[in-house]
Amino acid sequence: MIAAIAIGVMKNTFLTAAAISIAVSSLMIAVPLAADGHVEAGASSTLADVADEALESDTYAWDFVEGVTTEVGPRQAGTEAEARGRVWAMQWLRDHGFANVADEPFEMETWVPGDTHRAEITSPFPQPLIIQPLGGSASTGPDGITAEVVMFENVDALRAAPEGSLEGKIAYISHSMTPTQDGSQYGFAGPARWVGAGIAKQKGAVATVIKSVGTDYHRNPHVGGTTFRNRDGSTDVGRPVPTPAGALSLPDAANLERMFERADGRPIMMKLTLTPQDLGTTTSGNVVGEIVGRNPSLPPVLLACHLDSWWNAPGAFDDGAGCGIVAAAALNVQKTGQPLRTIRVLFAGAEEVGLFGSTAYSQAHIDEPIGVGLESDFGADRVWRFESNFREGNPDLHARLASAVARFGVANSSIVARGGADINIVRDQGGAIIDLQQDGTRYFDLHHTPDDTLDKIDPVQLRQNVAVWTTIAGILANETTSIQTGGPIPSAPAIAGE
Repeated sequence: MIAAIAIGVMKNTFLTAAAISIAVSSLMIAVPLAADGHVEAGASSTLADVADEALESDTYAWDFVEGVTTEVGPRQAGTEAEARGRVWAMQWLRDHGFANVADEPFEMETWVPGDTHRAEITSPFPQPLIIQPLGGSASTGPDGITAEVVMFENVDALRAAPEGSLEGKIAYISHSMTPTQDGSQYGFAGPARWVGAGIAKQKGAVATVIKSVGTDYHRNPHVGGTTFRNRDGSTDVGRPVPTPAGALSLPDAANLERMFERADGRPIMMKLTLTPQDLGTTTSGNVVGEIVGRNPSLPPVLLACHLDSWWNAPGAFDDGAGCGIVAAAALNVQKTGQPLRTIRVLFAGAEEVGLFGSTAYSQAHIDEPIGVGLESDFGADRVWRFESNFREGNPDLHARLASAVARFGVANSSIVARGGADINIVRDQGGAIIDLQQDGTRYFDLHHTPDDTLDKIDPVQLRQNVAVWTTIAGILANETTSIQTGGPIPSAPAIAGE
């Protein structure tokens, strides 16, 4: 996941027992359901029943994330591994009854990390440090580069450095990120990775190393992309030339900072060896599948995630779990009968390296209205807050949705939803958005590290996600009027049989 996290002040509205009761009763729509979960005449279930069942025993989400991490593993964007991931995901969707399953390819410039990632302090305290390259980094060449390191407490301190002051030197950028439930510290610390290397290059630096943007204290660097810009701020005029850039593990970054404290004026010298490669133009793609609605002319409900991961982990939290959650929600809604609107799942490609999949999907489908968009891309821990961007435009629906998930421990909020990285199409259309905010307290212990593995997922919290998503998706998929305004949908024909 990259830096599209909105920071806001939480103003939760706590729901009364009566409101919760009304919300639950609104879900009590009897539909045929067989013992195996398939629709069958003579039996009945409700959306509330299905959500409760998901809370206790859903297996869809776990099956997906367990399967993709076991059978595919890391899925670096634009590589053969990501392509295998798309094939695997399409087969999973077909096996579980999704319709219109497709791989929508697009081309992208592809970077891979290479084989050599080394940082060594050569003086005055010689020792190796643990480092990995940031996405988009240039290579030092196999012989590496040796230069003096200059420390900056944060990106603002680097910005204040005089022009040319880093000529021939390596910039080191620190920060003071701490764990938060809403992940807001990512917005504070993230610029060290997102733009730090580019700023350092403009000051003359031959390379950049950063303190990993994370909150754990394992010797696992947190990788992720960095950006190099031209002097005018552009990234596409003349293809700005990158410099080598890497992330130190948090313990190694702390060690480096202690060296600065006791160097007593002596220069800290580092030998840095990073050998990433640019592969040129390769193919990535977006995987889509649908639970087709009774009236497919109505704008669909779009449930999104991203299928790619960084190379250094199988991406269980980021974002295999998200894809499992959205697919499970769609399948659970179908247990209550065919929904009115189509539910479309979007497993976006190449999110980690620049939202290429989200951009490509919007460009390809911009003329196809989306009823509402939601994304799961913040791990697998519990959903704790509900947000929409139509609290003022369609207050009745906002309140009904918030009330319906309050029983799962989810608080209402007046924060305006901005949506995740992979629903660009909804933002581009100016459409309805919902954010189901997950507990991010431990997310940045795992984010972009080798620790992003299946064993870190708590099945109980994963099922709570599925129950919340099932409830929200089920209500949205049966809305007859505009989700954004509550008014009629002029572009849609009359609802047959309604």
